Amino acid sequence: MADTPLFHSPKTHGFVRVAAATPVSHVGDPRANAEEHLTLIRQAADQGVDLMVFPELSLSAYAIDDLHMQAALLDEVERQIAVIAQATGEHDLVAVVGAPIRNGDALYNCAVVMGAGEVLGVVPKTYLPNYREYYEKRWFAPATARAEDVIRLNGETVDFAPGLVFEAVNRPGFVFSVEICEDYWAPLPPSTRAALAGARILLNLSASNIVIGKADERAMLSASHSARTLSAYVFTASGWGESTTDLAWDGQATIHELGSKLAEGERFALENHLTLADVDVDRIGLDRLRNGTFAECARVEGEPATVMPFMAREDAVESELIRPLDRFPFVPDDAGRLDQDCYEAFNIQVQGLMRRMTATQAERLVIGVSGGLDSTQALLVACRAFDRLNLPRTNILAYTMPGFATSDGTKSNAWALMKALGVTGTEIDIRPAAEQMFKDIGHPYAAGEPVHDITFENVQAGLRTDYLFRLANQNRAFVLGTGDLSELALGWATYGVGDHMSHYNVNGGVAKTLIRHLIRWVAARELVGAEATPTLHAILDTEISPELVPAKEGVLQSTEGTVGPYALNDFFLYYISRFGLKPSKVAFLAHQAWSDAGAGHWPANTPDDEKVEYDLATIKAWLRKFLIRFFQTAQFKRSALPNGPKVVTGGSLSPRGDWRAPSDGNARVWLDELDANVPD
Repeated sequence: MADTPLFHSPKTHGFVRVAAATPVSHVGDPRANAEEHLTLIRQAADQGVDLMVFPELSLSAYAIDDLHMQAALLDEVERQIAVIAQATGEHDLVAVVGAPIRNGDALYNCAVVMGAGEVLGVVPKTYLPNYREYYEKRWFAPATARAEDVIRLNGETVDFAPGLVFEAVNRPGFVFSVEICEDYWAPLPPSTRAALAGARILLNLSASNIVIGKADERAMLSASHSARTLSAYVFTASGWGESTTDLAWDGQATIHELGSKLAEGERFALENHLTLADVDVDRIGLDRLRNGTFAECARVEGEPATVMPFMAREDAVESELIRPLDRFPFVPDDAGRLDQDCYEAFNIQVQGLMRRMTATQAERLVIGVSGGLDSTQALLVACRAFDRLNLPRTNILAYTMPGFATSDGTKSNAWALMKALGVTGTEIDIRPAAEQMFKDIGHPYAAGEPVHDITFENVQAGLRTDYLFRLANQNRAFVLGTGDLSELALGWATYGVGDHMSHYNVNGGVAKTLIRHLIRWVAARELVGAEATPTLHAILDTEISPELVPAKEGVLQSTEGTVGPYALNDFFLYYISRFGLKPSKVAFLAHQAWSDAGAGHWPANTPDDEKVEYDLATIKAWLRKFLIRFFQTAQFKRSALPNGPKVVTGGSLSPRGDWRAPSDGNARVWLDELDANVPD
């Protein structure tokens, strides 16, 4: 397939570019305000914006009190609405502006939705504040006071009602609705029912004067409302230029999606500006598809909505994605959030193990310690659990079991770690037992041939687990598993009597990329003692390897060389299992996140040698292998997993948890989609 700009366009992958506009306000001067609007509309069009929203009463200004009742001002507002409507056609976007509009003998505080050169609909404010500094009922009628659901505006009849839902007929998922300021402070905001009726983007035109602490309250409401309604929420408030006779204005603008902040504008700015983000309406739809509660609530509480169709811009041009995008979905870039995530993940693991031990009245456990990341993390969890249960760490029976390819480095790290943690460490050389098994089954290696096939590897992996289970029997203990979420996704585990099985697995819900940071986090806080810290850092610096095949010319067997970089595999896993995104979209997101090592942010404490980048061809190649492993070859292993706690929001692959799939499935539909839509 030829490389076309269509693949590299966010619009191709279900994104809608939205803008919260913050214009300079001119008190009681609709023409001047319209000029500010037109300036921002031109800027938005140049940046590929599909949908933009202005503050409440942006054409007249909000804090003009009784001037709202002046006929000259209201006439001019209507004239400027026509001017702005025409501009939306010229610039091929949808703009939502605030305006006082007459209907019969009443005046309404309205959002005017414009696109394709015309007014698409008018939404009156439902809830009018009339307390503290607000006196809106002095001038405006609430939406419930209207006599009909249409209004005459500049000689045209347009729909006039709260809860209108606007749907782009040519852009699936581009569906939005509008509410005004106080509406989302209500116990049941109008946008809630609009979301239940299908709106995926909720807009709020606000004036909302600023007082200490109010900005946090607005952001909290926007974040929580987008999470509760499984939507995007775009909020913009009045800023510089509004009358400060009795109030002040900060021009806060925020864009949230599914509870997460995508963008935030500058507050207290003195110039026009836009706050932009690409909203993933495709992901919102897939999340609603998975959320049975949302669908049930829509059936119980939802009401029929008036749907206003429109044509959205279709220019799919190459563009960078405008939204935060973590390279590591399981490891946030923000240092404070990463600290919180590590705290929660580690304690979920610890308490899961503690509960299993108390339920079984166990006082000992058996664990294999290889000197690698996963067994290290499981051992740290075990030590912390034993400390909290007031059990001696010597009751942790740790075994290092060198095989034919075990390196001196990992073996010494395993011993150093066991000694530093004060557990009961023992070494069992599995090579004699493996050689006997090779002989018994007639494997060529027993005859001196250097055959290092899958049998050669799995004999060693199986023997290690077999020893652990028998040691558990002998010591009235249970086997603590060490395999992680990423390995389960790839099927990178020896099935049955192998590292696939244990009595309880604390790592089964933790991605490999997060385990690295958990070990760093435990070491930095000395949660299991300071003595282990140097060894923990040495383990972090060791290449990931199963160490089952002897090194060739000094080069160790590389896990990531076989299954692909865990950074990419964890990225693929998150978006495919959590949201069900198409492979082409996953590839697009991965390319946006990983194509430039110097762009964006990295999680705190990421070593420089781990700050790598991948081109699209590399991403596509590894994604193809992931799809085959995940959908076609590995499910039978996940259908028979030991117990273990769910940890990350990306989900669990336990058949009793987030992921259920047939063991005899195939990957054809995903591979076909990848080949058809991702350029080589």
